Amino acid sequence: MTSRRKTWQTILLYVFIVVLCVVILYPYFVMFITALKDNKEMYAVDHILPNIWQWSNFADIWKAAPVFKYLINSMIIAGGATVLAILCGIPAAYALARMRFKGKGIFMGAVIMSQMFSPVVLLVGIYRMMVNINLNNTILGLILLNAAFNQAFAIWLLRGTFMGISPEMEQAAKIDGASEWRLFFQIVIPMALPGLATIGLFLTLGYWNDWFNAM
Repeated sequence: MTSRRKTWQTILLYVFIVVLCVVILYPYFVMFITALKDNKEMYAVDHILPNIWQWSNFADIWKAAPVFKYLINSMIIAGGATVLAILCGIPAAYALARMRFKGKGIFMGAVIMSQMFSPVVLLVGIYRMMVNINLNNTILGLILLNAAFNQAFAIWLLRGTFMGISPEMEQAAKIDGASEWRLFFQIVIPMALPGLATIGLFLTLGYWNDWFNAM
């Protein structure tokens, strides 16, 4: 009886997963099908599949616009901003996770509050600053801007990653005579790599989907 119950539970679980996957993937299916329609069929609501499959639409897009150049720019901006945000966030996050200093609570509060400011509020000031330092309409300027806007997010997540590392490991390394730099780069950073990879993925996706700052 128990075996039969477990079998039914497994079947129901797989049915639920299949239904959930269909619901999640359906918009992507519609997007792909719509890309294969002509202009007249694109807004048709009486059928989903196109009457004439326009496979040439994909080739026409590559010919009409420098899509490859756009993809390369997006990769450079997303990758550069992610690396910069993580490199600048690691020291601050480690200090917040391990060190005690005056104003630590105020600094943590400021980090959180900085996420409350929308880019729209700072739009005019940011644009004037970029023009004054000759970084408007440049990839470098966009990398710096994106990294700055998500620096607080990176610091906060990295702090949680470092707090999840046992301090006893660092104390053992100090007893063995490891210096602060060796302790950090050979003990702390390797143990934090899974967290760093996760944070890097979040940041990269955010930068890749960003439209407002670039516009």
